[in-house]
Amino acid sequence: MSDDHGLLQDRAEQALQRMRAAGFDAARAEATVQRSTELNMAHNEPSLLRSTVVEKLLLAGLVDGRMATTELSDLSADAIAAAVSALHADALAAPQDEANVISAGQVAEIVHGPMEPDQTLIADKVAELLAFRAGETPTIMLEEGLIAHQRLDARLVSSGGSAIGRRIGCYQLALMGTAKEGKQASSFNYTEGRADELSSQPIERYAGIEQVLRDTARQVHTQPLAAKFVGDVVLMPMAAASLFGWLLGQLSDTQLIAGSSLYRESVGQRIASPLLTVRSRFDGPGVAAVTADAFTAPPVTLVDAGTLRALTPSLYGSRKTGLPHVPVAAGWEIQPGDTPRAELVASVREGAIVNRLSMGMPAANGDFSSVIKNSFLVEDGAVGDALTESMIAGNMAQMLQDIVGVSRECIDTGDLRLPWLRVAGLHFS
Repeated sequence: MSDDHGLLQDRAEQALQRMRAAGFDAARAEATVQRSTELNMAHNEPSLLRSTVVEKLLLAGLVDGRMATTELSDLSADAIAAAVSALHADALAAPQDEANVISAGQVAEIVHGPMEPDQTLIADKVAELLAFRAGETPTIMLEEGLIAHQRLDARLVSSGGSAIGRRIGCYQLALMGTAKEGKQASSFNYTEGRADELSSQPIERYAGIEQVLRDTARQVHTQPLAAKFVGDVVLMPMAAASLFGWLLGQLSDTQLIAGSSLYRESVGQRIASPLLTVRSRFDGPGVAAVTADAFTAPPVTLVDAGTLRALTPSLYGSRKTGLPHVPVAAGWEIQPGDTPRAELVASVREGAIVNRLSMGMPAANGDFSSVIKNSFLVEDGAVGDALTESMIAGNMAQMLQDIVGVSRECIDTGDLRLPWLRVAGLHFS
């Protein structure tokens, strides 16, 4: 691995030279190597130990305002030459758009996380996870899962002087399973995440694994709601991620360019409960502070105590809309609150703890109707039966305003660090 830096630099620069020679007005080339060492699980047993290496070259070229991109895994000279030629033809055939641009002047060296896999640690943690399942949640069948070490090495160069290097290591965890009692079974549940280390706490404390296993074990026997009502939801972090994902969509290119963002004119205004603060986490496990279009991404606060501080158009989106360019990467966190999770639930008179939302695409104004999955009824602060065939309806923008509680506890999946959110005024049916 010590030679990766020079090898990747050479590959990227040689590809860029070919693109210049082909006649591109501006070009970008990135050479990557992704290594994985993983121990898989299947049906409550270790299954497959394997290591993989995936090498790629990613190219983007601009001709007369026309943009094209390609990705190739055959890195022979002939294959790269053919790809550059085809890319130039694709660019010439693409629609002309004056907003198209290739990053320039972006320089960074990003290095963090564990660089080498500890196979003994991986094996020990798989054994620890399987032992926890057997001892604490024996009705769970882990259909599949893995613990792995991932490492990405990448070098990016552009005709405008960008030079970005990345060496990012992390451990990855993932599992999917169901609980079974006789002929009855729960629905599937899953979790996944990344971490810089696996030694500081029991394996079930990472990526919400314990929560998922214990909750799934209680979801074999389910009940529908007895009647319609208006009540509160306590969104578990995975469901909170759906609400947050909707907000991110409102702040980024697609909605801003289409003119359908609810928040286009709302920077500096309160759009959410004062309990909500959202900040970047571009240095999280497995995350690099680089955008998809090759800009470095400084830290940013999106929402500060309910007040919107920034929209997030890419440079392309900025040129299309006239809004300031705000580079963002993949890592985010909602700041935890002061309320223990148990108190958050105990304060609900009538409602549900919701782990997953299945809502499709909310309406342009944020209205939605969603099946709630892997969820539990709450009555007078007490957690009751697991729910089936139950729905909630409301408005996503209003939900942000109606956050009335944020938990002290969080679940950290590497790219997201999210608490539990209590939201008032949802319609249950």
